[in-house]
Amino acid sequence: MSMQTKASFKKEFLAYFRTRRFLTIALVVIGLAVFTPLLISAMNAMVYSFSDFYYEEAGMDVTGMVELLGSASSVGVASTIENIASIGLIVTLILMNRAAGGEQKRRTVIIPQSAGLRSFPYIFPKFIIYPVFVLIAALVALLASWAVSNAIFEFNDLSLGPVLIAGALTGVHMMFYVCMHLTLGTATGRAGMSAAVCITASIFVPTIFASYSMDYMFNPFALGQLARFTILRDAITTAELIDIGISVIFVFGIMVAAFLIALFAQNARKIDNSGNEITL
Repeated sequence: MSMQTKASFKKEFLAYFRTRRFLTIALVVIGLAVFTPLLISAMNAMVYSFSDFYYEEAGMDVTGMVELLGSASSVGVASTIENIASIGLIVTLILMNRAAGGEQKRRTVIIPQSAGLRSFPYIFPKFIIYPVFVLIAALVALLASWAVSNAIFEFNDLSLGPVLIAGALTGVHMMFYVCMHLTLGTATGRAGMSAAVCITASIFVPTIFASYSMDYMFNPFALGQLARFTILRDAITTAELIDIGISVIFVFGIMVAAFLIALFAQNARKIDNSGNEITL
């Protein structure tokens, strides 16, 4: 590893952890993991407590609602995945704006590039530090949600294996959007626009696939739904495991391609020193 690459890794690491952006993301993701099962349990208890003296007198049958809220740990973990893949992802993308092209807008990268900083050391650490962090955060969050769900729900119908698979899928889901944000942001220097595009895609594209009942397998935009599918299934067959593995490999291939596109775009940009002001 070259000195430039080592220095860039240190720069990205310090920029991320000294500013405590990582702490905010970790607190949001893990907070959602703990709060979601507790909220479901509280709603279930509230509906059940009112059912005897209010709903029955009104002639309302809330059995289906109680069953929908559920009393199994799988319900809590599946709901956690949905919240992390939506709310947690939005917070992550917004807090990554500086790394995804925001520093170019502030022109903090001009002097290093003028002094000979190559594109690869500038781009490569971003595609390692940020995606790996969200993967670890998602895994820890799903394990925390599983522990809380097992403690508060009546039926503990989940083992460690499906939780780890779902956590990895949720993490890869977040990694995919993080890489897309890094690519679009660093290529254009417009972090806000990049975050808006990625957030919009994360909200609407999976909904479109779900509304048309499209298969979650081999779909890079539907890894969140695939993670929930893994949790809510009674058992995962060997063929489904193979399909899940192929889906993850396919998404990693897209992320590698995103890195190469970001690297190409950065190499294609030239520093123009001919005017009165240095610009990218």
